[in-house]
Amino acid sequence: MSDLSQRIEAMHKRDVMVAWTFVIGLWFAIIFVALATWNLAPSGAARTILLCAGAVVLLFNTAAILAMLRHYREDRDFMYGLDIKFLDEARGK
Repeated sequence: MSDLSQRIEAMHKRDVMVAWTFVIGLWFAIIFVALATWNLAPSGAARTILLCAGAVVLLFNTAAILAMLRHYREDRDFMYGLDIKFLDEARGK
């Protein structure tokens, strides 16, 4: 495996890890907020609406991150190759 391929693979793995960390953090944050504010909702209907809205936020954000990761995987060599080229030029390699 060439040096460029290894660098591309390392950058891609790091971006995937950061994206999944964000998704997990978002899920924990939404769940925490739902639990912390449960008693503040004035009625059962309001709780249901808030839970549904939180679920929609989680669903769409998770789907968006998955789509982004799929796109990164498809165009990985091109996107990360450009990044590495410009990083190397900035460092004066």
